[in-house]
Amino acid sequence: MLKEKKKPIGESETDKEEFKKLILFNDEVNTFDFVIDSLVEVCEHDLMQAENCAMIAHYKGKCAVKTGTFDELKPLHLGLSNRQLTVEIQ
Repeated sequence: MLKEKKKPIGESETDKEEFKKLILFNDEVNTFDFVIDSLVEVCEHDLMQAENCAMIAHYKGKCAVKTGTFDELKPLHLGLSNRQLTVEIQ
């Protein structure tokens, strides 16, 4: 007889799928200071976190700046897009 694997309480496959990432892409238009300030103001990052995200996006081409549900990330996506930053929810 096979035993069924039990999942931890409150965790299901749909729970895992609901979490998305807000990805910031590197561009050659915006300055580091502008990107950092935008992450602090829109995503409520602290200065160190915003600087790290800006550097990662610069050197690797993109950076996951926030995780959450689609509904949580949508206003952040809109806020960063309105500042002409290239972002995507994945």
